[in-house]
Amino acid sequence: MFKLRYSSTSPFVRKVRVVSIETGQEKDIELIKTVTADPNCDIGKDNPLNKVPALVLEDGSSLYDSHVICEFLDSRPGGGKFFPANGPARWTALRQEALANGMADAGVLRMMETRRPAGEQSPAWIIRQKLKMDQGLDQLERDAPHFAPGFDIGLMTIAIVLDYFDFRFKVEGWRNSRPALAKWHEAISARPSLKSTLPFE
Repeated sequence: MFKLRYSSTSPFVRKVRVVSIETGQEKDIELIKTVTADPNCDIGKDNPLNKVPALVLEDGSSLYDSHVICEFLDSRPGGGKFFPANGPARWTALRQEALANGMADAGVLRMMETRRPAGEQSPAWIIRQKLKMDQGLDQLERDAPHFAPGFDIGLMTIAIVLDYFDFRFKVEGWRNSRPALAKWHEAISARPSLKSTLPFE
């Protein structure tokens, strides 16, 4: 039995959970709720960067970073679904994952900055992160008509970051000027693994 150090709001944890469901490994993973902001949190023993997700293996060692954990799970029996073999499809999927990961990073950093006391916030930092989010959304709108069919690591991460933006920044209405991306997201969101792992507090 593996142990997943998780948060119900993290888009990076959600990637791991979706892969575990899609590869039939969800039953092999115990979820350990982890609040990294708690000064008494012991996440550092499983991830020295004090971040979730961290996957504790049966021998007590751990893997961290969502990409590493997802690739590990996909390499196990039942996997082979999320990381295309060498060739154009692989590089497209990894590029899409990198873009969506960066957008998620920007969203998390922006959200955390707005939670600091007003006198300590950096408006310029918030604007900088929002620019990354918006530029990423605009690129995905251009790319959406050319998305491949199926559900690989890139498309999964795109779906997850869009849900995260709905969760944290719904009032900004990313769909308003991005109809192709919105149409794709509506269709992919029917997938059971995505419906059952939506973020919540």
